[in-house]
Amino acid sequence: MTTPHLLIFAILAATVGLFLWGRFRHDVVALAALLACVIAGLVPAEEAFAGFGHPAVITVACVLVLSQGLQNTGAVDWLARGLLPRNAGRLPSLLALLGLGAALSGFMNNVGAMALLMPIAIQLSGRIDLTPGQVLMPLAFGTVLGGMTTLIGTPPNLIVSGFRAEAGQGHFAIFDFAPVGVTVAVVGVVFIALAASRLVPARKSVDIKGFDTGAYLTELRVPEKSKAVGLTLSGFEREIAETGAQIVALVRDEARFNAPNKRRRIKQGDILVLEAEVGALAEAVSVFDIHLEEKGSSAAKDQQIDPEGVETMTKKAKAKAEEADADADADKGPDNELVLRELAVLPGSSIVGRSARDLRLRTRYRINLLAVSRNGASPKARLRTLKLKSGDLLLIQGPAVVVTEFVKESGCVPLGERELRIPDKRMALIAGGIMVGAVAIVTLGLLPAAPAFALALLATMLFRTVPLQQIYTAIDWPVIVLLAALIPVAGAMQSSGAADLLARFLVDTIAQGNAVAALAVVLITTMFLSDVMNNAATAAVLCPIAIGIAAQLGVNPDSFLMAVAIGASCAFLTPIGHQNNTLILGPGGFRFGDYWKLGLPLEVLVVAVSMPLLLWVWPL
Repeated sequence: MTTPHLLIFAILAATVGLFLWGRFRHDVVALAALLACVIAGLVPAEEAFAGFGHPAVITVACVLVLSQGLQNTGAVDWLARGLLPRNAGRLPSLLALLGLGAALSGFMNNVGAMALLMPIAIQLSGRIDLTPGQVLMPLAFGTVLGGMTTLIGTPPNLIVSGFRAEAGQGHFAIFDFAPVGVTVAVVGVVFIALAASRLVPARKSVDIKGFDTGAYLTELRVPEKSKAVGLTLSGFEREIAETGAQIVALVRDEARFNAPNKRRRIKQGDILVLEAEVGALAEAVSVFDIHLEEKGSSAAKDQQIDPEGVETMTKKAKAKAEEADADADADKGPDNELVLRELAVLPGSSIVGRSARDLRLRTRYRINLLAVSRNGASPKARLRTLKLKSGDLLLIQGPAVVVTEFVKESGCVPLGERELRIPDKRMALIAGGIMVGAVAIVTLGLLPAAPAFALALLATMLFRTVPLQQIYTAIDWPVIVLLAALIPVAGAMQSSGAADLLARFLVDTIAQGNAVAALAVVLITTMFLSDVMNNAATAAVLCPIAIGIAAQLGVNPDSFLMAVAIGASCAFLTPIGHQNNTLILGPGGFRFGDYWKLGLPLEVLVVAVSMPLLLWVWPL
C-alpha cells in the first residue's frame, strides 16, 4: 500500500466519521475533505472546484428548480389526484407512490422521476401522518431501485453494457436487466413501504415553513364546466373532507343562504362560502376546477362604492398599481411577479371598518382579497362587502411591489410569505410539459441529463412557472456544495488506485477461488463503493475486475457484470451515494447517519434476493 493509498483512506475515514458525528454541517465537512485532498496532493489544485461544473451537480440544481415549478403551478396536485388513491391507508398510498416512482425510473432518468414526485410525496406525508422525510426517503430508494430494471434506467447499466461489448460479448439488450432487476425492485418497494414508518427517523424538514393562523373564510365561484355542478352540498364536502373545509353559506343570484340545506344541489354561478385552513384552500380550489371569487370577480363590482377618504390611502400605491396594470402581459421584471401574502390588520390601520369593495382593491390597487380569517368565527357578510376589523388576517394576492406599498401605507403587518399554491391549469401544463420534455430529451439520448435539465430551467425562467426571485432560493445550496466537494474526492479515490486496491483485496481474500463467494463479494463490494463514490465511477472500477475474476475462474462473466449493475444501483447508506439521496437531504431534514437505518436492511435484502436470481437467470 502506497502513501497516496494511506492518505485517501485516512481522509475518507475521517470524513465519514465527521458525517456520522453530526457536529458540523455536511457541506463544511465535505469542503474540508476536498481541501485535505488538495493539500495532500491527491487532487490537483486547479481541479479542486471542478465539481461545481460536474453534470451531477448541475442536474441536482436544475431539478430542484423544476420541482419548485411543479409545486407552484399546482401540476403535482392534479398528478397526485389522477395517479394516487385519495382515501387509501398508509400502506396502499406508499405502495402506489413507490411503485409509480420505480416504474418511471425504468424508462427515464431516475433523478427526473424523483424530482417529479418529490412534491407529491411531501403532500402525501401530511395525509398519512408521516413526516416529509419518512416519505421522501422511501421514494428516493424506490426510484433508485427502479433504475436497475432496464438498460436505460441508470448510467451504471449503460457502463456495464459497454464493458460487455468491449469484452467481445456484445451489448446487453434493453430488457436483459429486467428478470433480476424487476424482482429485486418489487421486493424492495414492498419492504420499504412496510418498514418506512419504523426505520426512517422522523426529522423536521428545514424547508417546510408555516404557522397556524386558524380558519379562513373564502368564496368559490362554480363555473359552467365544473365537476361540482349537480352535486349536493354534502357530496361536495365529502370530496374535500380530508382538507377539513366546510361550507358555511351559499350565495345564489346575490341571495345569501347561511347554513344551507346539505341536500341542496350546486348550480353554475353559485358562490360557495367555505371555512378552511389556509393550507387546504388550494386543494378545495383544484378538486373541482373552481375559482376564488374575489380573484375572478368582475372589476365592475368594486366600482359601486368610492367612499370619501379613499384617495388618502396611497397615491404611490395607486401609481404602482396603474404601472403594473398598464402592460400586464409584458415582462417588466421580478417586482411584477404575483405573490401571496398574509396580513394582520392592526387597531390603527386605515382599512379598519372598510370592505374590499369600499377600498376598491382590484380597480385601484390591482390586489385580490382571497380570504379572511377572524378568530375562527364565520362572518355573515360577503367577502367583498365584509367590514374589516382589527385582528383580522387577510390573504391577498397581487404584484409584489404593489403589495409592499399597500402594506406600508395601510397599517397592516405582513406575517410572512405563505407557501400556498393557487392551481393554474395553463401554467401547470407548461410546467409539466417542461419536465416531460427534459425527460424525453434525456431518454431519447438527444442531450445528456445536465444540459437537458438546464434547458428546462431556461424554459422555466422564460415562462415564469417559477418566479425569477425564487430561482436561486429553490436550490438547496449546502447540498450543492456537498456534492461538488465530494466528487473530486471520489475521483482521487479512483485515480490513486485506492478503490481498485480495496476491491481486489476483498475479492482475493474472501472469495478464495469459490465462484459463488466471488460473485457475492463483487456484489457487496460494488454496493459499498457506490455508497461513498459516484455509482457510474463504481461501475467503471468494478467491471474490469468482475470480468477478470470470471476469466480466472472460468465462469460466465455476465453473472459478475449483472452483479456490478445491481450493486451500483443500491446506494442506500449515505446521502452522497446517489443524487436522489442527496436531493432529499434538505427537504427531509436528514442527517448523514440517518440513511443506513433503512438502507442497511434494504441492502441485505437485495443481496438475499439477487444472489439466487443471478445464479438462475445468468448461471455460472
